[in-house]
Amino acid sequence: MTSRARLITSIPFWILVAGSVVAGAVGLWIVVDRLGTLERGLVDGTATTAQVYGGQSWSVVGAVLLGAGVVGLLLALALAAAKSLIPQGDAAVVETIDWTADETDLEPTPFASEPTVPAATTAAPVIAEDPDVEVPSTTPAPAAATEGDDKRA
Repeated sequence: MTSRARLITSIPFWILVAGSVVAGAVGLWIVVDRLGTLERGLVDGTATTAQVYGGQSWSVVGAVLLGAGVVGLLLALALAAAKSLIPQGDAAVVETIDWTADETDLEPTPFASEPTVPAATTAAPVIAEDPDVEVPSTTPAPAAATEGDDKRA
């Protein structure tokens, strides 16, 4: 039986959530910081070209990071919702062992006893050829083998 890990214990899920939160927080910080600096400089009349044009570019980068964080969090939410729709299998039942029980109290399983085979159905094995037996080369050949060689010659 295969069991699926819960989403709460899934490391990739938490990496997605944490990465989305970090990306969103950094993006929000960049947007608020750069637009605040740009607004103060424009209102006071002290804004430099680098603050105006660079601030706009940094604000776009921050907005992209903020959007990626929001999309990541929505993806994690959709993943959690989809995971909750999948039916979970029942947990495996674990049987506890009673270590205090005597072995004589236990009933033998049907497979624990020796199989009984009636003697009438037991047949001797059929040997179609002689078994291969290793014989030293100094042993003389059997008489039947030498007589067959003489007939061919």
